[in-house]
Amino acid sequence: MSNRLLPGLRIGFALTGSHCSLKHALSVMGSLKRQGGEILPILSPSVKYTDSRFGSADYWLQEIKKVSGTQQMIDTIPLAEPIGPKKLLDILLICPCSGNTLAKLVAGITDTPVLMAAKAHLRIGRPVVLAVASNDALGNNAKNIGQLLNYKNIYFVPFRQDAPFQKPNSLVAEWSLVEETLLCALQHEQKQPLLLASPPQD
Repeated sequence: MSNRLLPGLRIGFALTGSHCSLKHALSVMGSLKRQGGEILPILSPSVKYTDSRFGSADYWLQEIKKVSGTQQMIDTIPLAEPIGPKKLLDILLICPCSGNTLAKLVAGITDTPVLMAAKAHLRIGRPVVLAVASNDALGNNAKNIGQLLNYKNIYFVPFRQDAPFQKPNSLVAEWSLVEETLLCALQHEQKQPLLLASPPQD
């Protein structure tokens, strides 16, 4: 009998442009794969094309392929659209979910593969999980988080202020709780508590 928690679960793993969080996201991806999840990477243009101080676009693309164990990528809007009609996924995880993506989800904008994937997946009533990593989550994006908390079939990985004095508007998901959040979302439940204590500050 397998002791893996996610055997055969089809997980769309969407990555957006919180570049400082990509390392954490790939660690989550590797853990989900080891637990038996079938990973389908979905890339925003920011991840696919942007070189940053955290690594080149080509570096991250190769890492995603290595960790996911697949060469298959959804990196265009036409490739993302069939996710709904063809029921390609059991659950969609946006990790990391940038503030830009939060705002566009609320506005109904579908101008990236990740946003189209979310629209297509929600269209058939299946869960979308957001692992927020945003410097303005408690600023301009606070209202968007509030709205998304009330959207049907959208769930959040519990989050905390990662640096409340240096970056008072910043929120980051607790990466270690992604798997539990996915399991709750599959049961149409929000993982609780949603708001976590911030780490001690020097």
